[in-house]
Amino acid sequence: MNDVSPNVFELLPLNGRTALVTGGSRGIGRAIALTLASHGARVAINYRKDEDAAQEVVELIKKGGGESQAYAASVDDEHQDNAMIEQIVADFGALDLLVNNAGIASSGRSVCDTPAAELARVMSVHAFAPFYLTKAALPHLRKAGRGDIIMISSVATLSHAAGGAAYNMAKNAMEALAYTLAKEEREHGIRTNIVAPGLTVTEMGKRLVRAARDMDIADLDAAFPFGRVSTPEDVAKTVAFLVSDANGYINGHKINIDGGGAKAQDFVGLSD
Repeated sequence: MNDVSPNVFELLPLNGRTALVTGGSRGIGRAIALTLASHGARVAINYRKDEDAAQEVVELIKKGGGESQAYAASVDDEHQDNAMIEQIVADFGALDLLVNNAGIASSGRSVCDTPAAELARVMSVHAFAPFYLTKAALPHLRKAGRGDIIMISSVATLSHAAGGAAYNMAKNAMEALAYTLAKEEREHGIRTNIVAPGLTVTEMGKRLVRAARDMDIADLDAAFPFGRVSTPEDVAKTVAFLVSDANGYINGHKINIDGGGAKAQDFVGLSD
């Protein structure tokens, strides 16, 4: 698991809390799952196809003394989402922290050339899935006293780059859901926030750079803020802060993980 200093651990304890991280078997989701576990949370790892990768995360958490299980579900299927939420609550006794992270990239085509089926698929994963999952989780989050919902969006919504209509539309819809929930659910002690990565060192990020620039993602470090492309851990640590008691009053806000720069906004489909 990630190295976390004792001082930070004391500031951000998540002991006794149960988290669901969708798309938690790889990339940003994997880092979030490991980081939440390192702060004491029990973590449910959602995956769609790669059971081995999900079980690897589970085993890492268990080796670190934590509790974790993996759950297969296509997040854009409402029935599978409902069944997964109920199984998690049955297994762990509660659910009070939801990270809607699962995502896919769009093809980077113009509006004129984007098939309707692609738009439907990207919207389904990034917009409808968080709606289904949140709706299913809310009765349990409301019981918790302190509940948290995190939407993993993208800095793509800052620039709406050409060639990214499906992705831009879907992530904007996700953010609209978050802003609405922040108002609807605060009376129940639930905080809803958005974390928006820029280009990040994941397998998806590497593929995007190879496709767009025919180069290795590490070759971009010098051109990015602080001399490096951001990592999944940069995103995960932000999530850990937002869902911890160190955050008592941030609700309905978006944090862009881009080093204060706009470089990564030129890429479409930045988080996974």
